[in-house]
Amino acid sequence: MLNFKPGPVVIIGVNKGKLIIAFKRMARNNILREVKMRLHSAILVGVFLLIISVASVGCAPAPAIVYQGQPAVASSGGIIVSQQNLGLWVSGQGKTTGVPDVVALQLGVQSTANTVAQAQKAAANAMDNIMQVLKSGGIADKDIATSQFSIQQLTRWDDKTSTNIVTGYQVTNMVTAKIRDISKAGSIIDAAAEGGGDLIRVNSISFMVDDPTPLLKIARDKAIQDAMDQAKQMSQASGVKLGKLLYITESTPYVPYTQTNYLKMAVPEAAAAPTAISPGELEFQANVQLVYEIN
Repeated sequence: MLNFKPGPVVIIGVNKGKLIIAFKRMARNNILREVKMRLHSAILVGVFLLIISVASVGCAPAPAIVYQGQPAVASSGGIIVSQQNLGLWVSGQGKTTGVPDVVALQLGVQSTANTVAQAQKAAANAMDNIMQVLKSGGIADKDIATSQFSIQQLTRWDDKTSTNIVTGYQVTNMVTAKIRDISKAGSIIDAAAEGGGDLIRVNSISFMVDDPTPLLKIARDKAIQDAMDQAKQMSQASGVKLGKLLYITESTPYVPYTQTNYLKMAVPEAAAAPTAISPGELEFQANVQLVYEIN
């Protein structure tokens, strides 16, 4: 680097053993001009390197964008986009039926009295009788669950005083019992009605399959076959050739149960015929969606 010093003599170097002396006065403005030129060159080099870096980044693959829940395919720009409008989309449905093997019975008691204590005592005694009937019918403790318990004040509107007058209290205690031997359902209902007396309440009865897995598998197999048949038919009709299967999904399977509102409030004076229970059949359904590549 040149070492400039103000003065009449500046030593600028040695050539072949001879001292070269230049008589030159370096003015201050020349020094400033030299500094500006070197700064300008440095800035140009920095800008050039920045342009090269940006160009390198632009040539790199773009980050992948995947839309959740949809099949994807890479485009020429490196972006993964939805295949909603690509390939052949088909939906299949499969159904099968099964005979229920469980009865869910909602029953209990409802007692009304002048005081809470009286209503609760009557409800408790009737409920004890019903619980004995359920257990003697072979229903396990794990299959009996309380579904409702309430104590309500009963009132009536008095026009003279424009107030509500308390007329009594009502206690309700309901359970849901699963009867796994359907043939016993009718006799259990009759025995519970006799045990609960006038306080018995049977709100509803429903039927279900305890383990629907095998039936859902059959429905799912049918749904997939249905979708494949549709894809084959559509490809033949449109003149295209099916490629590989790109995507398959199943919607939430439908697990059915039947429920019948059943209200039995008191035991008839005369002996009645046993309660008949008919479970019928339940229909299980599966839905799938397939996406094929088109060649």
